This record gives sequence, structure tokens and C-alpha cells, in this order.
Amino acid sequence: MEETMENTNPAAATPPDEVDAVERNIEALSRQLGEAEAKLTEMRDTVLRERAEIDNQRKRLQRELEQARKFANEKLLGEVLPVLDNLERGLAVETADVTALRGGVELTLREFSRVVEASGLKAVGKVGEAFDPELHQAMTMVDSAEHGSGRIVMVMQKGYLLNERLLRPALVTVAK
Repeated sequence: MEETMENTNPAAATPPDEVDAVERNIEALSRQLGEAEAKLTEMRDTVLRERAEIDNQRKRLQRELEQARKFANEKLLGEVLPVLDNLERGLAVETADVTALRGGVELTLREFSRVVEASGLKAVGKVGEAFDPELHQAMTMVDSAEHGSGRIVMVMQKGYLLNERLLRPALVTVAK
């Protein structure tokens, strides 16, 4: 009976070289598992840092976009301020001289036109120009001896392009 007991003990039946090999294999696998866990922890940290960096970048871009929207017309308004000053000066003058007042208004209009043209605003719809349905809106059609058919005879309201995009069509009278 003792012989059967000894045969059932696997450690007793396994030669010592095989036990050492299995133990070395277990140690190697344990070491590899530890290295893999360390790499996994490092990768998790890297992913978390990158997520935080992306989130910070998104927030920063959102703040910058908000600032850009808030101050988008800062340059234009800075250029319009002298026009506003000229209008206020014109109103402060108390004179009955209509010619001087008209001259001041014309100067102010020229300066204002220069500012808006520099910002990309362009007037469309001039008398004698060919009617273009993309830029003009015909309000009426009339017979005209001095203008050819399809030409603008009168401009009721100027139209404007902003950087080549129609902002407002010109309201015009067109020759038949």
C-alpha cells in the first residue's frame, strides 16, 4: 500500500530538473506579467494625460473662438470712430450756413465710404449699368430714350456686396 501512496504524489514522481524548470517558467511568466501590468499602468496614465490635454486644448480653442466672435468687428469699429467724431462735430456747430453743413456731411460720407470699402463693402447698382438679377432687384420697367434695353435707369436704393457676397440687392428701375 505504501507503494501506491508514493505513486499518487506528483511531486515525488516528478524529477527535480523538471520541477526547477517549471519553477523557472513560473518565475519568468510572473516577471512578464509584472512587466505587462506596469506597461498597462503606464499606458493608462498616458491615455489619461492625453485626454486631459485634448480637453484643455478644446476648452482653449473654445475660449479663443468666443473672443474672436466678441471682438470680430473691433477693427471696423475702430475705423468708424473718426466718422462718428466728425458727425458729432458737425452737429455741435450752430450755423445757418447750409453750404458749410452740406460740405461737412459730404466729407463725412467720403470718409465713411472709404472705411467700409476698405472692409470689403462694395456698392452695386449704378445708372447705365446692365441689369443683373443676381445683384439687382427690378422694381419697375420704363421706356427710356437715353438708356438701352436692360439698362438701369434709376437707382432707388443701392445694393452692396461684402467680399463678393451679396449683402443687399440694389432696388432699380430698368429700361424696357
